[in-house]
Amino acid sequence: MELTGKNVVVTGGARGMGKMFAAYLKNLGAKPYIVDVIQENLDALKSETGIPGQMVDVSNEKSVETFFENYTLENGAPDVLINNAGITADALFIKQKGDEITKFPFSNWEKVINVNLTGVFLCAREAAFHMVKHKAKGVIINISSISRAGNTGQTNYSATKAAVDAMTVTWAKELSRYGIRVGAIAPGYINTEMVAKIRPDVLEKVIQNIPMGRLGEMEEITQAVQFIIRNDFFTGRIIEVDGGMRI
Repeated sequence: MELTGKNVVVTGGARGMGKMFAAYLKNLGAKPYIVDVIQENLDALKSETGIPGQMVDVSNEKSVETFFENYTLENGAPDVLINNAGITADALFIKQKGDEITKFPFSNWEKVINVNLTGVFLCAREAAFHMVKHKAKGVIINISSISRAGNTGQTNYSATKAAVDAMTVTWAKELSRYGIRVGAIAPGYINTEMVAKIRPDVLEKVIQNIPMGRLGEMEEITQAVQFIIRNDFFTGRIIEVDGGMRI
């Protein structure tokens, strides 16, 4: 797919990797549109880059349906969806300290599942619906993670990313008949706001386990996004961009 003039929807796109995706693709001639849950970040993005967007709760079915319906009426069907919105809420499954035993909070489980799994499902479903309805041979890109293999303290996050990979393969098989491709990217530890919140001593240990000896940069994930969009024979696969790290 050539990018010039293509409609690109990026979820969670008002900062971090999503912001980088949008700005990069705009420079290549695409027409990005951002959905996010923080209006302040959307306003800042619009002021800085001119990229439009609006508040959408990706975990709410009605909110997602309404957004894609209105977006398509105004702009035409999306050509590309980048399912980037995601959060973490880490905790150990069971933790004992002295006589006190704590359990993984259900609230942590629920909110991560709602955004990282249900949100990906809803946005992909609605984007695919409008692609099929308007005969747009589109591309859906899901952002997975190195944690899909299972990572200490990330029962919820790991579960969502493993599920995202499975949905990617399933949708690629189902949607190919309509000319729609589906792929995913599994980043390792990338230099983002989320990673910046990791305690410095913990982050240093992480970097020591990356064969490349450094964090990845957001632009390196953006290059993988561009590859998936441009390569018309790519579908049903997950690209790992992790500096060789395994967890």
